[in-house]
Amino acid sequence: MTIFDTIIIGGGQAGLATAYHLRRAGVNFIILDDQPKPGGAWQRTWDSLRLFSPTEYSSIPGWQMPKGDQEYPHKNEFIDYLSKYEKRYGFQIERPVRVNSVRRNGAAYDIDTDKGVYHAKTVVSATGTAQNPFIPDYAGRDLFHGPQLHSVDYRTNDPFKDQRVAIVGAGNSGAQVLAEVSKVADTTWVTLSEPHFMPDEVDGRYLFDKATQKFLQTAETGELDQDGAEKVSLNNVVMVESVREARTRDVLHSVRPFQEFYDRGVIWNDGSKTPFDAMIWCTGFRANLDHLSELGMTVDGRIKTEGTRCVEDPNLWLVGYGGWTGYASATIFGVQKTARTTAREIQKALETEA
Repeated sequence: MTIFDTIIIGGGQAGLATAYHLRRAGVNFIILDDQPKPGGAWQRTWDSLRLFSPTEYSSIPGWQMPKGDQEYPHKNEFIDYLSKYEKRYGFQIERPVRVNSVRRNGAAYDIDTDKGVYHAKTVVSATGTAQNPFIPDYAGRDLFHGPQLHSVDYRTNDPFKDQRVAIVGAGNSGAQVLAEVSKVADTTWVTLSEPHFMPDEVDGRYLFDKATQKFLQTAETGELDQDGAEKVSLNNVVMVESVREARTRDVLHSVRPFQEFYDRGVIWNDGSKTPFDAMIWCTGFRANLDHLSELGMTVDGRIKTEGTRCVEDPNLWLVGYGGWTGYASATIFGVQKTARTTAREIQKALETEA
């Protein structure tokens, strides 16, 4: 029976960033990825998506993504980069392998999959959030006759030509989907509060610089910069070319949420009704932790961690799930720091047990 030092569950950016640092530390590990090919969750994004930071801020550790023809890489360029990254470092990756459950077996873990059972001394869960899209529970949502899809299932604006479409969600995905769909449809943008647009000259680099500052401050003091937290958010809309173009068409206007659905559309708080042909939910994601449920530590969709390390089971790490596992850790640039710290902790844990 082969027992790996570490098994990484998930072959997206978080899993690969952690793998890079584990490889440097000489740890014997394997990556189990449920996707048929490289690229992680980026394979499920819409066709026209561009990253909102240039290549030097859109790379994972060790090797910078080569620059393309445009400053902001297309999603296919990033997927190609991840594919070449795997080959560059020769990671042992088995795919497609779906992990069903992780169970404790004495001092080790049994990882049950659709391809058999794997064994490891430590585990890194890096499955991210893309497989668990979140749609808020509005009253009457099942009554609506039109199609409803989450942004994870949106590909192009073709199906929405000449339709009335509600787009719900204020972040970068909401703004970019709105920009595209509004070219062919009558759109209404529904957001909890007024969207915050970054200045044209400021892109994702600013947000990630803030992420670095917060990471360093947390490491030194254990506290976040609350003032900074109020001034910068990863939900701030970066004015990429498509969003700037939408601004010139004067479509970047949002309204506050409706109260409930009826069969043909929505009912607003004042009782008025608006019919829609379709709804697109750009309302984010939640952590995908079903495979860890048998460990009995998941509460309200999270597992308590210090940094990325599980508090109740210190040989388990969770990388790339968002703020609770490291500020900006669900972003390309932000995951680098948490991945490095995770690998150091794993190396130390393995040396202690040796």
